[in-house]
Amino acid sequence: MLFNELGLSAELLRAIDKKGYRQTTPIQQQAIPAILDGLDILACAQTGTGKTAGFTLPILQRLQKPGSGSRRIQALILAPTRELAAQVAESVRDYGCHLPFKTTVIFGGVSINTQIAKLQRGTDVVVATPGRLLDHIERNTVDLSRVDVLVLDEADRMLDMGFIRDIRKILKKLPNKRQNLLFSATFSNEIRRLAANLLNAPIEIQVAARNALADRVEQVVHPVDRARKRALLSHRIRRENWRQVLVFTRTKHGANRLAEQLSKDSLNTVAIHGNKSQAARTRALKDFKDGTVRILVATDIAARGLDIDRLPHVVNYELPHVAEDYVHRIGRTARAGQKGCAVSLVCVDEEKLLFGIERLLKREIDKKIITGYEPDPRIKAEPVTQGRSQRRHHSGKAATRRAKKQRKAPCGRADGQALQAFHRADRGCGA
Repeated sequence: MLFNELGLSAELLRAIDKKGYRQTTPIQQQAIPAILDGLDILACAQTGTGKTAGFTLPILQRLQKPGSGSRRIQALILAPTRELAAQVAESVRDYGCHLPFKTTVIFGGVSINTQIAKLQRGTDVVVATPGRLLDHIERNTVDLSRVDVLVLDEADRMLDMGFIRDIRKILKKLPNKRQNLLFSATFSNEIRRLAANLLNAPIEIQVAARNALADRVEQVVHPVDRARKRALLSHRIRRENWRQVLVFTRTKHGANRLAEQLSKDSLNTVAIHGNKSQAARTRALKDFKDGTVRILVATDIAARGLDIDRLPHVVNYELPHVAEDYVHRIGRTARAGQKGCAVSLVCVDEEKLLFGIERLLKREIDKKIITGYEPDPRIKAEPVTQGRSQRRHHSGKAATRRAKKQRKAPCGRADGQALQAFHRADRGCGA
C-alpha cells in the first residue's frame, strides 16, 4: 500500500516524500488506519519494522482536527531509554516539519530547567522516559490532564527495566478517556496483563514472526582465538572498506578497551555505554550517523533504541549471554526492508552461547575461518564472565528492586540511574 492511499494530509505526505518513502511497511499498513479510527491497539513489532512512523503519522494527522489549536499536551509517548526517546522525538519533528505543532523530549541526564522552560512555553507532543517525567509531575511542571493519545513504545523493555510502578503513577495523571497504543517486541504474559489493564477493546496487530528480522540479515560466524579478535576485526574492516560498523561488547570496560585499540589501528572509533554522559552519547551517535566516526562500540542497553538508516554492518565482538539479545543486536541492521550483514567473532569460550543462539533461530549460522586467523585447537575454553543480560533475565525481581531504590534517591532521579541500577552490583558489566 502507498502512503498516499491512507488519507494523510498533504503536509504529512510532503514530509514522507522528503524522507524518500512511498510504500508502507506491514505494521504501518495495519496500524495507521486503526489509529486514525481512534482505536486502541496492541502491536507486536520489532525495531526496524517502521513502527515509529506507524504511530507518529496518524497522531500528527489527528492533531490537525478542528479545535486542537490551543498549545497543550495532546500526545504522550513513553520510551524506555534516552536514545529511543530522542530518536522518536526526532521522527515526530521530521514528519511534522510542515505542521505548526511543537514537540518536547524529556529524559534524564540533562538539565531539567531547560525542559521546564520548554513546557512552560507550550507543547503539543511530549516524548519522555518514565523517571524524568515523574520528576516533572512531582514538581508540577507538566500538565497531562488533556492528553488524547498515550503511546507505550517498547513496552516489554520498560517492564524489564523496572518501570512498571512509574508507568502506573503516570497513568493516574492522565484523563480516563484517551486512546492507548502499546507496542512491544513480544506478547509475553506480562505484556498481556498490562494491556488488559490499559487498553479498551484493542485491535491486535502482529506483523511478523518473532525472529523474522534475522532472516533478512546475512549472518556469518568467524571462529577465532580470543586474543586475535581485535586483529581480525581490523583486518575485515580495512580489507573490505567497511565505512559504518556497529560493534557489540558485553561490558563497558570491554567497549572502552576495544575502542582504544581500534583507534590505535587508525580506525576512527568511539564507545557508547551507561558510564558516558548523555552529551557524550548524543555526540557519539551524531558523529556515527554523519560518518565522522567510522566504528561505534556499544553495550546492549546503550544500543537499544538506536535507529540508524541503512546501517550495513553489525559485529558481535562478544556474543551475548542471552540468545534473544543476539536478535536485538542484529536488528540494528536490515531496518525498514533494507539488507544488512551481521558478523560474529566467536572463540572457543563462546561455543555454548553460539549453540543457544542457533537453537533460538532454529538454524545453523554459516561458519567461515579467515585465512591467517585460524583458531588454535590447543587453546582450552575458559568460563565467560556473567554479564548484565543474564542477570537481568535470571534476577529480574532483584534488578527491579535496585531500580526502584535508585530512583528514590534524593538528587536528580534521572532515567539513566534506573538503567545503572541494573548493573550496579557488577561495576564492569552492563550499559
